[in-house]
Amino acid sequence: MPHLPLPSAVALMALVCLAAPNAAVAKPAGNTSSEASKASSDKEAPGEALTAEAINGATFSAPETPEGGGKKESKKARAKGKDKRPQPLLVKVQVLLDRAHFSPGAIDGRDGENMRNALSAFAVAQGLPASQTLNQELFDKLAASSADPVVATYTITDTDASGPFAEKIPAKMEEQADLEAMNYTNPREMLAERFHMSRDLLSALNPDAAFDKAGTGIVVAAVPPLETGKPAKDEAKSKSKSSGKSEDKARDASDGKSADKPAADKGTDTSKKDDAPKSDDTFKKDDAPKKDDAPKKDIAWVEVDKVTRHVRGFGEDGTLRAYYPASIGSAEKPAPSGEAKVKGVAFAPVYTYNPKYAFKGVKTNKTFSIRPGPNNPVGIVWIDLSIPSYGIHGTPEPEKVGKTESHGCIRLTNWDARDLATRIERGAKVVFKDE
Repeated sequence: MPHLPLPSAVALMALVCLAAPNAAVAKPAGNTSSEASKASSDKEAPGEALTAEAINGATFSAPETPEGGGKKESKKARAKGKDKRPQPLLVKVQVLLDRAHFSPGAIDGRDGENMRNALSAFAVAQGLPASQTLNQELFDKLAASSADPVVATYTITDTDASGPFAEKIPAKMEEQADLEAMNYTNPREMLAERFHMSRDLLSALNPDAAFDKAGTGIVVAAVPPLETGKPAKDEAKSKSKSSGKSEDKARDASDGKSADKPAADKGTDTSKKDDAPKSDDTFKKDDAPKKDDAPKKDIAWVEVDKVTRHVRGFGEDGTLRAYYPASIGSAEKPAPSGEAKVKGVAFAPVYTYNPKYAFKGVKTNKTFSIRPGPNNPVGIVWIDLSIPSYGIHGTPEPEKVGKTESHGCIRLTNWDARDLATRIERGAKVVFKDE
C-alpha cells in the first residue's frame, strides 16, 4: 500500500543562471464515483475508462495489424488517434518508468516522444534491444520492477488547500521580481507536480474533485511525492557547520560565491550583505526533512545529449542509473560543449538576472532577483557547473520539458532535477554530447 509522505520545508538559497520561458497516507485507489466517471472532453471507447482499476490492472496486448498491408502507424496517424486521450496502459507504463528512474517527464497517459525515449533507455538498461515501442517482453520487465499499485488515493489536507498560492505569475521576468515568492497558483497545479503528473491527467482521473477542499480524496500517480526542501543529509550538514567558516562549495554555489567563478558571471554582487541566502516565511519551517529523501550518492557522472535532448546518470561501474528528458540550449544561447564538473547544489534558489545575459524579451538593463518557489525560472533546485553561468536545474513548466528550448542551461522537471541533485556529488563529471 503506497504511503505518500509529507512534503518538507523549502530551504532558501541565493543563486544565478536561468532557463527559458502536508500529505495523508495513501491506499490503493478504489472505484469511487469520482474515479469511475469521465469528463466529457475525455470520453473513452468502451473498455477504456480511465479508472484506478483499469490503470492498476492494465496489461499489454499486441496491437492488431492495420488493414492494407500491415504498415506501421505513422506519427501523424497516432496524433489523430486515441492516444490524444490518457490511456490506462500508458499511465501504468509511465508510472513504472518514473519509479525506475527512467523519467517519461510529466505523466500524462499519452503516447509521446519523452515516454518513447525513456522506454528505449529502460530496454537497453535491461539488456533488451532498444525499442521505442512497447512489447510484451518490455512490459514484463517494467511490471517486474515494481509490484505496488501504480495509482493510489490521496486525501487533500488543510495545508494543501490553503497554500499559500500566487494569484498570478507574470509572463515578464522583471515583473516576477515583485512577487514575495514564486508559489504555485492553485492546488491543482501543486498536486499535479507533487505526483509528477500533467494537470490534464489529474483532472481526467478526478473530474468531479474539488482540489481546493481539504478532505477530498483524489486518485494520483503512486510515485515518491516531490519534496521542495533541503534533503535530510544536507540539512544535517548545514546545521553542523558554523556560519562563515564553511568551505563547502555546494553552499558557495548556492549563495552566488561559487569558487573560481566571478560573481559577475552569476549576476550577483557578493560584496552586498543582501545577497546572502534568505529564509522564506511563506513555507513551513517546522516540516522536518525526510530521511528517505536523502538517497545514496549513486550517480558518478552525467551525460547531456544535446541531439536527443536527454540527460543520463551513470554509476562508477558505468551502469545507467537514471534517464531524464531535458530542454537543452537554443539558437540564441546554445548549450556548451566538452566537459564540466559539478561545483555544488542549491535547493530553493533565488534567481538573479544579469543584464549581460540579454535574454530575448527582457528589456531592463538592471540586475534583479526572483525569489524562490516552484515557479522560479530555475525551479526548485540548481546544480552549479564549472562553466560560468551554466547549470542543470528545474522548471516552472514541467510539461514542456524536452519539447522547448532553454537559455543555454539544461532544464529538467522539478522532480527529476531534485532526483539528480540528491544523487550526485560535488566534483562529478558532466559530459556534453554533440552528436
